Amino acid sequence: MSALRIAVVAPAGTGKSTCAGLIAEFAGARGLSHARVKLAAPLYDLQAEVYRRAGAPLAEGAQDQLLMEALADAMRRIRPTSLADDFTRRLASSPAQVVVNDDLRDPHVDAPVLRAHGFRVLRVTCDEDVRLKRLAERGDPTRADRSTREIDLITPDAVIDNSGDLDAYRTAVHDLLRSWL
Repeated sequence: MSALRIAVVAPAGTGKSTCAGLIAEFAGARGLSHARVKLAAPLYDLQAEVYRRAGAPLAEGAQDQLLMEALADAMRRIRPTSLADDFTRRLASSPAQVVVNDDLRDPHVDAPVLRAHGFRVLRVTCDEDVRLKRLAERGDPTRADRSTREIDLITPDAVIDNSGDLDAYRTAVHDLLRSWL
């Protein structure tokens, strides 16, 4: 089997990380190796360093979205392909049969790179009230949607709604993955 590569796209709070977990669950149940490769890995590293240097605590997994956007802007200003190139290097070292990326946002540089590496795009949607409630429960230091303003320019191969319960979401994700295998 050649690698199944999936990029999950959606605004924050829609359920991308949950989707990535459901993809891992699906792969594991079928004995397939799985990896999550994040485009924003360098941004998370830099965010942690900024907070460390600032002497401020940052909860595990928390996102200072304003800072992350500023860091991404700076990296792309310095070299537009910096995040995509870093991602490609890390992807090349992954032998996983199922690879998921759950933080694709840029339609101009990053999305074409992922497409060139065989990624299918899964767009996750949900009711805006549901998304805002989820975001409020996350406890991120800051929230921002600027980085996802152009996400609709990334043409999806499939769309799944995550407005309902987890079991319905799991079924929809697993059904889609079965069709892609």
